[in-house]
Amino acid sequence: MRITVLGATGGTGRHVVDQALDAGHRVTALVRDPARLPVAHERLETVRMPAPEPDRLRSLLSATDAVVSALAASAKGGFPSTTWIDAVLSALEGDRATRLAVVSASPVGPREPGEPLPQRLLMPLIGRLFRDVYLDLGRTEAALEDSGAAWTVVRPPQLTDTPATGEYRLLLDRNVPSGYRISRADLAHALLRVLDDPATVRRAVGVAD
Repeated sequence: MRITVLGATGGTGRHVVDQALDAGHRVTALVRDPARLPVAHERLETVRMPAPEPDRLRSLLSATDAVVSALAASAKGGFPSTTWIDAVLSALEGDRATRLAVVSASPVGPREPGEPLPQRLLMPLIGRLFRDVYLDLGRTEAALEDSGAAWTVVRPPQLTDTPATGEYRLLLDRNVPSGYRISRADLAHALLRVLDDPATVRRAVGVAD
C-alpha cells in the first residue's frame, strides 16, 4: 500500500512511519522540516510542505492509496488539523477509494453513560482547558462527515510514550469505557489497522488500553 502520512515528525506520526515501513508499505511523509525525520529507507519519501499546497498535494495524493493524519491539534491557537484535512479532502474531491485515517480525541466523541464520577467531574474541566484543541478536532470530524471520502476517525484518550502492547481495545462509534490512556505506538497501530477494515469506513472508533 502507498501511504501518505501527515504529522510524520510528531510523537504518533513517527510510529506510523516506522510501523508502515515495517509492514512493507511505501510511505510519503509530509513534513515542515525534513531534518526532524532522520529516517532513511528505500520505501520512504520525505516531502517538505510546511503548509498545504493545493496543486502539489493533489499530485501527491493521486499516487497514494491511503492518508494517515497523525497531526496534533495545538492549544496555542490555529486549526492545523482542520486546515490540512480540508486541503486533503479538496485534493481528493470525487475520490471515494483512497482511505483516510485521522486522529481525533476521545473528548470529541459522545460521553459514555454511567461513566465514573471522577471522569464526569474532570471532563468539563479538560474541555475548557483544551477548548481550541477540541474545536479544531470537532471541525475536522465535521468536514470528514460532510465529504464523500472513505474516512475513519480514531479517538484516543491520554497518550503515553510507553511501548506498544498490541492489546488495546477498539470500539466502533463510541469511546472505550474506563479507557484512560493509550501509547502513541498503539495509536499508530490502530491508525494503520483501520485502513484495511471496511467496517470502520465513515465511522469513528474509540481506542484505549
